[in-house]
Amino acid sequence: MQLLDLARGPLLAASVLIFLAGLAWRTLGLLRRPAAHLQSAPRRVHVQGAVWRTVLRHMLPRAGTRPSPTLATINPYLYHLGLALIVFGYAPHIAFLHRHLGVNWPALPDWVMYLAAGVTIVSLLVALAMRLMDPTLRRISGADDYISWGLLFLVIFTGMALIGQPSAHYASRLYSADPTRLAIHLMALELLLVWFPFGKLFHTVSWFFGRAQFGAFMARRGVRA
Repeated sequence: MQLLDLARGPLLAASVLIFLAGLAWRTLGLLRRPAAHLQSAPRRVHVQGAVWRTVLRHMLPRAGTRPSPTLATINPYLYHLGLALIVFGYAPHIAFLHRHLGVNWPALPDWVMYLAAGVTIVSLLVALAMRLMDPTLRRISGADDYISWGLLFLVIFTGMALIGQPSAHYASRLYSADPTRLAIHLMALELLLVWFPFGKLFHTVSWFFGRAQFGAFMARRGVRA
């Protein structure tokens, strides 16, 4: 069996299975956590509406926390937005999802994808530099932080190494322009999928539950979160 066949076949199936099972296990664990027994009487507020307001409001920096925008504030938005564009806007990625999930949508132009990938790589490097140079961040960082960063960077880097022709060519030829480099890119993705539910990358899911719980708690006390 060739390396690409292995990456496209059993390794991909196993990594997706571990990814989905891990997500289900961690999410079920969040939902089954015992609720604290509150002694005070709840105030008359619309808790459900407060939950969604808190989730949406906390996606943006709170006014007054900093006198002006800083790199530490802006940088996370850059690589999160860049990652979203890369995953859901690049033609070969859309073709991959279409083959396996049957979903499809128009791709963004290649120049947008190259710009997004470049910004994301630089932004991730800046995030790593700030983590290494800031005494507080360095002290609270553990192996999980660096493994998550490394796997994410590896997937993007190996994907950029595939670029040699317009994306439409790769999509139409089923990504077979360079089998070895494609296999390495797929295996990097599969490592990321296996790690995702068990590391800090799970915050992609858990942040919603944390913000929702905080919003419901504050609304019960009559406080706007």
